[in-house]
Amino acid sequence: MAGPPDLGPDPVLIEHYAQARASVLARIAAACTRAGRDPASVTLIAVSKTVDADRLRAAVAAGLDALGENRVQEAEGKAPGVPGATWHLVGPLQSNKARRAIELFDVIQTVDSVDLARRLDRLAPEVRPGVRLPVLLQVNVDVDPAKHGFLPEAVAPALDELLALPALDVRGLMTVGRQSSDPAVARATFRELHALSGELRSRWPGLGPELSMGMTDDFEAAIEDGATIVRVGRALFGERPHVHGPGEPEHIH
Repeated sequence: MAGPPDLGPDPVLIEHYAQARASVLARIAAACTRAGRDPASVTLIAVSKTVDADRLRAAVAAGLDALGENRVQEAEGKAPGVPGATWHLVGPLQSNKARRAIELFDVIQTVDSVDLARRLDRLAPEVRPGVRLPVLLQVNVDVDPAKHGFLPEAVAPALDELLALPALDVRGLMTVGRQSSDPAVARATFRELHALSGELRSRWPGLGPELSMGMTDDFEAAIEDGATIVRVGRALFGERPHVHGPGEPEHIH
């Protein structure tokens, strides 16, 4: 006996996410106006960690079709049930999950070492032959031991090798700003990444121009300082419980 028909995403949820998207896009447009930029130059990534597949189908129907996930395992459980989405890995990637990440994600924003880049370059032709894998290089601008990424001074010495890896398309740089509800706190990070990008691209024009920086609390400041990709979760999906690691208590993120 046939089951109930699939009625598709909840229209109420679709409308909710459409309004949230419109609000964030309006803020992006206002920041671009202040910076003298075209809003079309900024890509919105909806960070969907802990959001289930049912809600993500509604989000995609509302136009939030570029999704960012922090963990390969979580994306693995959701991506097959969310057609029509483009998936970005925006959290740290362990080398033993590199193959699965290539299978799941359209863009890997968190290449944080030459060794990881080499591994992705070896595996990508096996997983997606004939197609270069879009990646960003994560830079630990603040030299924060709690963050992943190349140290700022380590990017230039690695670029000759990184840009020569045939299976990778190095589209630009990514960073995580200082965690604060005051956007001004993160500005130094954003400005330094923007300046680093300009300096590197003057010497290595093969490095792409993308700058992925800025989240819910500071994406407008990031746009004013050159972001081309912003990673927004809470302003779209609301507050979500979050656990950073084993033994750490759950808290709202």
